[in-house]
Amino acid sequence: MKILEAAEITPELAEQLILVWEKSVKATHLFLSEDEVEEIKKYVPSALSGIAHLVIAENKEGRPVAFMGIEEQKLEMLFITPEERGKGLGKKLIRYGIENYSINKLAVNEQNPLARGFYEHMGFQIYKRTDHDEQGNPYPLLYMKLKSMTI
Repeated sequence: MKILEAAEITPELAEQLILVWEKSVKATHLFLSEDEVEEIKKYVPSALSGIAHLVIAENKEGRPVAFMGIEEQKLEMLFITPEERGKGLGKKLIRYGIENYSINKLAVNEQNPLARGFYEHMGFQIYKRTDHDEQGNPYPLLYMKLKSMTI
């Protein structure tokens, strides 16, 4: 597994990352309908191109299997294909983000308990909850920070 930082998002890379996103969301965001996934998918390209730091994990064949986006010290996105989940890749990416970008905050959907548990295992704790996501949809968000941080 190779971790690299995207300097430029080519159309081919964007297509591969959208596929990673879609597979990941369908496996973990079970509270979303198929229509909602398709609607959100329309915004993924602009989210990818607008993120300050995009870190990608590739398999042996050089194909993306996971990625995370970082803005300032906040983890904005982390998506891993279902076939790569549970193999330590998320842990490796989070550690990379903490060591190289000082990640200390993130937000996670409350309806995604596996992700919440993963982030808690990685040392994050909830400090705030909202009833809606950042787009105003009825998906509560849990805001988390590294335990060693104070707000």
